[in-house]
Amino acid sequence: MTTTRVTPQEAWAALVDGNERFMNGALRHPQQDAARRSELSSSQAPNAAFLGCSDSRVAAEILFDCGLGDLFVARNIGQIANDNIIATMEFAVAELGVAVLVVLAHCSCGAVAAAIDQSSQSPQEVTPAIRTELEQIQPAVQQEWLSEHRDTPYVDATMIDADAVGRRHLATTINALMRNSRVISDAVAHGSLAIVGCQYQLEEGRVAPIVGVGKIGIDIARS
Repeated sequence: MTTTRVTPQEAWAALVDGNERFMNGALRHPQQDAARRSELSSSQAPNAAFLGCSDSRVAAEILFDCGLGDLFVARNIGQIANDNIIATMEFAVAELGVAVLVVLAHCSCGAVAAAIDQSSQSPQEVTPAIRTELEQIQPAVQQEWLSEHRDTPYVDATMIDADAVGRRHLATTINALMRNSRVISDAVAHGSLAIVGCQYQLEEGRVAPIVGVGKIGIDIARS
């Protein structure tokens, strides 16, 4: 396993600084010139890995003001920890030596909204492939719904907090990464890796930490 170059705390602090620049409109656009391209021509050494939603508004390199070679990013609808994603994150940890793994959800998530619809009494028709992915989010939908409503198992989209569902699913994704990957869980236990679950606030531009796992201190956002 590749040795990490920075501590999880140092890797996270750099990301926090970058997001502050993004929110304040003070982007530096670092590591994006010809010299950086040449430097990276034969190898890469990112300090952070990201599992994010594929939403076009949620590009980690921009939200954290990073450049080429800084982040190792995998994205799919609803940041779901399927087999391909777990293998990708294991590669980031074992082969690239990342120190922090960020699971990046966001407000107003279309995948969450679709999972809520699929949990209703009259769901819209979706393709089998999409349904398979949405099924990974539906447990969070049911958990949030049943925390307030016990009269029916069918979800009413007008009566559920979609962003709260997103936060529940975020925790489920982190649990899945650790439960299904000894590489990831061992790195967290060893202290070389920390996992931070965040929810991106679209209008504000803030990436708000929701949960941290491992030897790392974060400012938890209050919902």
